[in-house]
Amino acid sequence: MSNRLRRVLAVTAVVSLGLGAASCGSAKQSSSGGGSSGSAAASGGGAVGAVRIGLLLPESKTTRYEQFDRPLIEKKIKELAPDAQIDYYNANQDATLQQTQVDTALTKGDKVLILDAVDAKSIQSSVQKAHDAGVKVLAYDRLAQGPADAYVSFDNHKVGELQGQALVAAVGGKANAGEIFMINGSPTDPNAADFKAGAHSAIDGKLKIGKEYDTPQWDPNTANQEAAAAITAIGGPNVVGAYSANDGMAAGVATALKAAGLSVPLTGQDAQLDGIQRIVAGSQTMTIYKPFKPETDIAGQMAVALAAGKALDASLVPTTVTNGSGNKVPANLITPIVVNKDNIKTTVVQDGLYTVAQICTPDYADACKSAGLQ
Repeated sequence: MSNRLRRVLAVTAVVSLGLGAASCGSAKQSSSGGGSSGSAAASGGGAVGAVRIGLLLPESKTTRYEQFDRPLIEKKIKELAPDAQIDYYNANQDATLQQTQVDTALTKGDKVLILDAVDAKSIQSSVQKAHDAGVKVLAYDRLAQGPADAYVSFDNHKVGELQGQALVAAVGGKANAGEIFMINGSPTDPNAADFKAGAHSAIDGKLKIGKEYDTPQWDPNTANQEAAAAITAIGGPNVVGAYSANDGMAAGVATALKAAGLSVPLTGQDAQLDGIQRIVAGSQTMTIYKPFKPETDIAGQMAVALAAGKALDASLVPTTVTNGSGNKVPANLITPIVVNKDNIKTTVVQDGLYTVAQICTPDYADACKSAGLQ
């Protein structure tokens, strides 16, 4: 056997092992590649060619990741670099699995990782490992610890502030007549801490908080149980409002409120379809719409530029943030948008996120007419 053939077989074996590890890691994992021949220029210039980019998302319980983030990021990368190979992983809320997925991505030869961390702290060693291997890490939506090369998300403190302001306004004159409860996000998600801090900045001193929970893994069922416990502890007639950090958990909170015979203001985030429908029906007051396309487009542009070995210019990273490990990370923070019954048509419908037909199913037909959607 020639030395050349031995080298080819050795490389093939390594790649096969990497692919085998990926298939064992998650049922959600897949690879997408191919596309038309040629190459596209990255932001700032430079041909990219057949580079490998790893896309690592945290979970699928929140509908946005599979319905919007993944396809939009992949589309933008392919638009800029048609020959790019995209290796996709979903950690299914398992921080240990995500660390394994990073190892698999490095073994496969991914040169840029778009990483939405399950646990921003525990992923630090993986970010360091990628950095040491010369692989660029783009922290997506959640600010991972470690030497990340860039970060794109929304102004998460502002998200919580807007939620809190909306809740205070909706409770209105009943503020002194009772208490609210707060269902915050997962303690392993740095965004949840920002949402919570922002909400408190708007709520503290204006509404009395009777009970407050940090909800592991943003789980709607846990949120339902927490809400039921809060209602019992505060006393149903004394509940004047509820803070939920996102729409997924708001579904569980809304169910608990309904079971207790309560109709009080309730917040949300992510503009999920069911959240929009609850707003139409009056069982949820508002949600935060974080337009997916600007975030995913920026992530795609950053990834392709990093793959081309180019520095990110000020249009992509106009600011800098400091993560939990003290690393300063170039960042792009997008402004969120409040959605309520009055502006559904001019936000999520106008942007093409949902059609009126998708929102106004038979169960919501009458409510849609009252809201001016039909």
